[in-house]
Amino acid sequence: MSIEISAKAITPIRLSYGNLIERFGDKRPPSRYQEAAYDVQPTTNFHYRPLWDKNHEIYDTSRTAIVMEDWYSFADPRQYYYGTYTIARSKQQEVAEHNYAFVDKRDLLEELPDDIKQSVRDILIPLRHIEWGANMNNCQIDCMGYGSTICSVAMFNAMDRLGMAQYISRMGLLLDGNETTTLDAAKIDWMEAPEWQGLRHAVEDMFVLEDWFELMVAQNFVLDGLLFPLFWDRFERKLSKSGGGTIALLTEFMPQWYSETVRWTNALAKVTAAESTENKELLSAWLKKWVSRLCEAIEPVAIKAFGPEGTSELAEVKEELLARLGKQGLTI
Repeated sequence: MSIEISAKAITPIRLSYGNLIERFGDKRPPSRYQEAAYDVQPTTNFHYRPLWDKNHEIYDTSRTAIVMEDWYSFADPRQYYYGTYTIARSKQQEVAEHNYAFVDKRDLLEELPDDIKQSVRDILIPLRHIEWGANMNNCQIDCMGYGSTICSVAMFNAMDRLGMAQYISRMGLLLDGNETTTLDAAKIDWMEAPEWQGLRHAVEDMFVLEDWFELMVAQNFVLDGLLFPLFWDRFERKLSKSGGGTIALLTEFMPQWYSETVRWTNALAKVTAAESTENKELLSAWLKKWVSRLCEAIEPVAIKAFGPEGTSELAEVKEELLARLGKQGLTI
C-alpha cells in the first residue's frame, strides 16, 4: 500500500515588515542585518525634548554639521547586528582566554628579558586609559548620533574598547603575579609623565566635543588609525624581534579587531563624503585638524617606544592613514 502526501506551497502575503518594504521593496526577503539595523530609531511622536538639552529632540539630525539626505545610506560591511556580533566576539574571546591561560600556566612572562617587560610597562599598559576613553567616546557617539546603522556600530565599538582595556589590565597583572604595581605605575605615567600629557589632553578634549561626527573622525578615524598600526603592529613586531613574542599572544585581538574595524570606518567615510561637497570639505577639515594635533601628541610616546626612529615610524603610519582615507574621498 502506498500513501501519497501532497504538498502545497503557501505564498506569504508580504515578505517583510512595512518599513523595510518601503526601503528595499517586497521582491525578496530582507537579510537579518537589515531587519535588525534599519529604521529601528524612532523619528516621530516625541513627547518632550530632553531636559538637559531643550534645543534638540531626543534623536536630532542637527546635532552634527554633517547633512545626509538618508542617514541609513551607511551599511556595516560586516553585517553586524547583536546576534552576529556576539557570536563573532565569543569565538575571539575563547581564543584570548586560551592564550592568557597558556601564558599564565607556563609563567612565560617570567622568561621575558627585563628590558622587554619594562617596554611593555612603559608603552602598552598606559594604553588601557586610551581604550577607556575610546569606550566613553563611542558611547557618546551612540547617544548623540542619528541612524541605527551608525549608532549600532558605535556601541559595538564601545564594548570592544572596554574589552581591550580589560585585556591590557590583565596583561599588567600577569607581569606582577596578580599585583597592581604595573597598573598603578601606568596610571601615574598617564597622569604625570611628560610624554603622555599631549595625548591625554587630546583624549580629554574629545570628551567635550559637541559635534558627534567630529568625535567619530577624531576617535575612530584618526586616533585609532594612528595608534593601532603604530603600537599594536609595529611596536609589537619590534618586541618580537627582541625576544618578546609572548606579548603577541596576549594582544592578538587588537590587530585583528583593527583590520576588521577599518572596513566600516572606510565605508562610513566614503558614504558621507560622497553625499555632498560640503560634507567632504567638512570631513577633510576635521581630518586635517585632528591628524595634526594627534601626531604631535603621539610623537613623544613614539620616540620613547622606538628611539630616534619613532618620528619616522609615526610619519609612515600617518601617510598610510591619509592614503587610506584619501581613497574614501577625504583629503588634506
